[in-house]
Amino acid sequence: MSKHYEQYSLYLRKLHQDFIDSWNEKSESNAVLSDFDRYKVLGTGAFGVVYLVKHTSSGKYYAMKALEKEKVVKLKQIEHSYYEKKILCGLNFPFVVYMKYFFKDNVYIYFILPFINGGEMFTHLRRMGKFEETAAKFYGAQVILALEYLHACELVYRDLKPENILIDRTGYIKITDFGFCKWIRGRTWTLCGTPEYLAPEIILSKGYGMSVDWWSLGILLFEMSAGHPPFFASDPMRIYEKIVAGKYRCPGHFTTELKDLISHVLQVDITRRYGNLKDGVLDFKNHKWFKEIDWDNILNSRIHPPFVPKIKSPGDTTNFDPFEEEKIKESPVCLFEDEFADF
Repeated sequence: MSKHYEQYSLYLRKLHQDFIDSWNEKSESNAVLSDFDRYKVLGTGAFGVVYLVKHTSSGKYYAMKALEKEKVVKLKQIEHSYYEKKILCGLNFPFVVYMKYFFKDNVYIYFILPFINGGEMFTHLRRMGKFEETAAKFYGAQVILALEYLHACELVYRDLKPENILIDRTGYIKITDFGFCKWIRGRTWTLCGTPEYLAPEIILSKGYGMSVDWWSLGILLFEMSAGHPPFFASDPMRIYEKIVAGKYRCPGHFTTELKDLISHVLQVDITRRYGNLKDGVLDFKNHKWFKEIDWDNILNSRIHPPFVPKIKSPGDTTNFDPFEEEKIKESPVCLFEDEFADF
């Protein structure tokens, strides 16, 4: 594996350089709202709405993320939104989404992303109750490769969870929502993420780096296989207490290999946590739970997926939960022009 991994490391270094080159370029808006026909709401968030749209000239479907400038300013998320745009413009990996078009108007900034019509992993996990370990392994391997890529680009993701993993029409995954993603060299201190998935070092206000994503991977592997996260309670403070204590119980149906892997990932002490040791991501790739995984075949989508979503047409939204329609707001004047001058 060493020679093959050496070649793969060169590939990652090239992708990293491509990302840096993209980051240093000033990208210009490459579309306008009238280029798209708007169909229905795919999801909603604190800052705006995601719509299914169709590009009028190409006929291709996309997901349009419309971030309302006023809400972004009120919630002090201007910098996060700016970084999300910069990051999406530079991403190029099979298991993450990327930016196709972007633009702004008087009220919103818009990100146009590929429409991944298989829906959220969360929806399928909730419907099935839990995944078989073979499925959790298949998805987990792709998440590991995606995190390895992001970390090679010096990006910490910070929001791994089933809601942010989409299943495409082939049954493979795409990680989405880069609102908390950050380009770092060294450490950062921001408290952000989803309570059940927060690493102890974030909760304890310690400076942290890429190690927090590996912790979240451990939570994801557990939740995919159990149907619930290892640390949960109705009160977020109680969740945080459990996470910092690092005590959890695996269901009886977990295999010995899965229990062993999770025990090496959900380590409160980051000097003992997989992904953060001297062999880095190889500790995952060489673990016995992944022994049947051919990582090259996963990367090139040559493994038959355990589940392929039912999709009737390119614009089929039946794999997404229904949402109430929301109108795009309009304004005769440009709002917050100075704050969003760099977009």
